[in-house]
Amino acid sequence: MIPSIDLRDFLSGDPVKKANFVAALGKAYTDIGFVAVKGHLLEDDVSQQLYWQCQEFFSMSEEQKKKYEIPGQAGQRGYTSFGKEHAKGRNEGDLKEFWHFGQTVTGNDPIANEYPANVMVEELPNFNKYGLLAYKQLEETGKYMLRAIALYLKLDEFYFDDKIFHGNSILRPIHYPPISAEPKSAVRAAEHEDINLITLLMGASAEGLQVLSKQNEWVGITALPEQLVVNVGDMLQRLTNNVLKSTTHRVVNPPREKWGTSRYSIPFFLHPRSEMRLDCIPECVNEQNLLAYEPISAGDYLIERLREIGLK
Repeated sequence: MIPSIDLRDFLSGDPVKKANFVAALGKAYTDIGFVAVKGHLLEDDVSQQLYWQCQEFFSMSEEQKKKYEIPGQAGQRGYTSFGKEHAKGRNEGDLKEFWHFGQTVTGNDPIANEYPANVMVEELPNFNKYGLLAYKQLEETGKYMLRAIALYLKLDEFYFDDKIFHGNSILRPIHYPPISAEPKSAVRAAEHEDINLITLLMGASAEGLQVLSKQNEWVGITALPEQLVVNVGDMLQRLTNNVLKSTTHRVVNPPREKWGTSRYSIPFFLHPRSEMRLDCIPECVNEQNLLAYEPISAGDYLIERLREIGLK
């Protein structure tokens, strides 16, 4: 079991509950890199509606879905067809198709020029409606998670706030289709680490997610319906000079009797603005933990990683 914490403790205004939340979160991220979060800001109805809409979208014909696959955007918005993405260091495509919702910029923030527009699905107006609602609620939840992480790292509580405002985050509904023939490998998504600061995963429709423990064993994780699973990504690992570890995880194929079933999963990849520096923070560099990474911006790091996984 991964540790479970309640975000309402952090938001309670009670300094003892808040401090206990920060300590429990820090321990979970130091020990395994994943935590289950209750009391988050994603509404049950929004979550349920989005899952229904995803099933509707992915059951459309290939011809209909391909209308929403946009060349030249490295898969950053709209539809990405089956097998296009692969894990870093692998050539074989993962057994999935997916969609990307991105940031909606309000006001006069010039960062709007960096982001492609969200793609609207004409056939399913509620797909976009609930996708963008879930995006905002998960982004808000992530903001508070990062405030707790900042306190754990002995930084100012609001260290991340301006860095993630209008950040380059992505909400990714994923469909792993039924397996119709003997698969080449045992995994729907090969072992990998996430690129971003943190990932917030809505309860998945089926088991299959596994994380690699410090004992080098694969441990199964299922998000309960009322929980989010939140893990550390490579950007946060880099920023903290490996103090917080980005955990290796994968999605394995179901047992043979369940090959005929689809699996749906909706992770929210919380990214900062491209200008955020990922240079290791001084609080995490000392004689016991020597500097491990070269300076780089979040934008340059993202481009580097998108090339490695075959999207750019």
